[in-house]
Amino acid sequence: MTDRSPVPQVRATVHGWPRQGPSRELKKAVEGYWAGRVTAEELHRIAAGLRRAAWRWLADAGVGEVPTGDFSLYDHVLDAVVMTGAIPARHRRAFDADPLDGYFAMARGTDAAAPLEMTKWFDTNYHYLVPELGPDTVFTADPRGPVGQLREAVSLGHAARPVLVGPVTFLLLAKPAPGAPAGFAPLSLLDRLLPVYAELLADLRAAGATWVQLDEPALVQDQPRAVLDEVARAYRALTALTDRPKLLVASYFDRLGEALPVLARSAVEGLALDFTGPAAANLDALAAVGGLPGKRLVAGVVDGRNVWINDLERSLTTLGTLLGLAERVDVAPSCSLLHVPLDLAAERSLDPLVTRWLAFARQKAAEVVTLARGLGGEAMAPRLAANRAALASRSASGLTRDPEVRARCAAITPEQARRPQPFAERSIAQQARLGLPALPTTTIGSFPQTRELRLARADLRAGRIDSAAYDARIREEIRDCVAFQEKAGLDVLVHGEPERSDMVQYFAEQLTGFLATRHGWVQSYGTRYVRPPILAGDVSRPAPMTVPWTSYAQSLTERPVKGMLTGPVTLLAWSFVRDDQPRAETARQVALALRDEVADLEAAGTAVVQVDEPALRETLPLRAAARPGYLAWATEAFRLATSGVRADTQIHTHMCYAEFGDILDAVDALDADVISLEAARSGMRIADELAAAGYPRAVGPGVYDIHAPRVPDERELTDLIDRALIAVPAHRLWINPDCGLKTRSWAEAGPALERMAAAARRVRENLPARD
Repeated sequence: MTDRSPVPQVRATVHGWPRQGPSRELKKAVEGYWAGRVTAEELHRIAAGLRRAAWRWLADAGVGEVPTGDFSLYDHVLDAVVMTGAIPARHRRAFDADPLDGYFAMARGTDAAAPLEMTKWFDTNYHYLVPELGPDTVFTADPRGPVGQLREAVSLGHAARPVLVGPVTFLLLAKPAPGAPAGFAPLSLLDRLLPVYAELLADLRAAGATWVQLDEPALVQDQPRAVLDEVARAYRALTALTDRPKLLVASYFDRLGEALPVLARSAVEGLALDFTGPAAANLDALAAVGGLPGKRLVAGVVDGRNVWINDLERSLTTLGTLLGLAERVDVAPSCSLLHVPLDLAAERSLDPLVTRWLAFARQKAAEVVTLARGLGGEAMAPRLAANRAALASRSASGLTRDPEVRARCAAITPEQARRPQPFAERSIAQQARLGLPALPTTTIGSFPQTRELRLARADLRAGRIDSAAYDARIREEIRDCVAFQEKAGLDVLVHGEPERSDMVQYFAEQLTGFLATRHGWVQSYGTRYVRPPILAGDVSRPAPMTVPWTSYAQSLTERPVKGMLTGPVTLLAWSFVRDDQPRAETARQVALALRDEVADLEAAGTAVVQVDEPALRETLPLRAAARPGYLAWATEAFRLATSGVRADTQIHTHMCYAEFGDILDAVDALDADVISLEAARSGMRIADELAAAGYPRAVGPGVYDIHAPRVPDERELTDLIDRALIAVPAHRLWINPDCGLKTRSWAEAGPALERMAAAARRVRENLPARD
């Protein structure tokens, strides 16, 4: 590659950047604003400082075109709601009175108005707020956000490219507003939305934009001909505008597929395509349509969603092929770097050998710059040699392979992944053991993580207290948690998980093969950040992980206490998973480790074990053709973890904030005795879907939306229970919150749970009359 004639104008760029800042300054500022400690002016000043620092770092690193508009105080789709004026009627007055408070009200809700629904951003663990659109929606352009950020960057001397959610994806991500007629499709509003985008594009051009990126990731999903026709029509209209910048349409997370020829034939000036993972198929597809003559191609050859270093030689080969398929080729990550931590240099506790294998956002930007320079003709031999050595050291490392784990996986039999008794027989045995009332109440698992708990954890890490003092603090919290639940009248209790800072990291720190970071924060939603572990090698469980805490909680009460585990698919999905073997094999390894934990919980007398799989839906491949294979190994892994118990041991699972309607067969295939699901924000829609599908087992559709700070009143909770009873018979209905309570305060969670239990009792008392 290095003896090729120089290629002019090869530019390095990125689609988006982590928002939080090196020390999560944005999280602290936003939460400070909510608490009244930070003024609106201070919040905007801090946000502007973070943007300036990010652009400066990118420019200094050699990124020739920085993104703007990717920065958000909460969520970029919520920003698009504001940008297009699609404010729900219930929030309009608050937004008009104070746009900042109205913005956060849409995200978090108020006592008077529920928030927008929240769900997963394609197959990632990022959550976006779902636009609500109806036949009476009136779009109006609000360019302040995108134009303001662009002007900031231009004033600092940066070559900048605004990034907006594209019009088709915005409508495809939206849901019908409450009260919209049956069959209403938000995409039908395209003609109403396009003039708003035309106005925004004109404003951005006036502010100095040469290019504007319109993100259309919805087009990597299977879309019918009718949607593709709307895509063609939308970009025919936008490219016909005379007062506009050049348009770069971006897709990522998978191959563009049927939409590729539509966009290639359009008059847009450029496409940004993903060439990593399953999206590597874009290379052959691009050649098949004759390339992009006369257009710019932004080639996503660095994986923007995982943390492993790039194979530079392979990427240069791909880029070399792409040079013949477009007028101009620039180099980028596959998607926004929002999905990876900011800087590997902060991880001083990781083994230096392992850090050679890793790249976070700053390192990935450096890889992009290196590839752009190499594509432009710069000598690459020393860098390629160092990259080859790092890749080889990972492949040869003993960390990645454990012969005992591999032998155990090879010996798995089909019987190990099946419970021998059918649900009807199990439910009788479980009721005889548990003696639960109708409409039993429980929580999902975690209770508020108080400031005192976080301080105790910090004191332990800093050596200010020893493990005995820390354990005493955890036992005290468990005692308080159990006492509260008994007083509130809950039927199946939890220990509250005070020992866990995170539902994945806690287990990753005790399983072989996982590595934990100290500063590897990634945004999950709003101000909620997580530190995904790095799954680098074969997985096993050296010792029990949860049994002592669960057993201690059970010793405090006569009521059943659930054992709480995170499922194998979620442990993979919420980690940076290894890319050197099939995920199905890694899932089996994790499932066997969890199987050992479930067996030890049962042997210790635990009658109810919950194995959470909130990531089952989010990890669903975006293309239908790949889904059966994924669902087969994902459901097998869950059953492998949970099928070694007696008939009278009750297995629960939990899922939240995703679209489950298209995986109901897989939910059934899990064969869990009880499944709890998010339902409060969506008005019990999932209960209706399960009923329509004939789901035969027990269901706990959430009645308390824990992602909003408001405390629901008892009447609201009773109404939701009544709504659930229309779809689910009382003998199979559980009452619970949508999700765990760790992000809530006791002042919010305590009253809400008391009201939830009271509402369940009220409805329970009236059940005979209903029959």
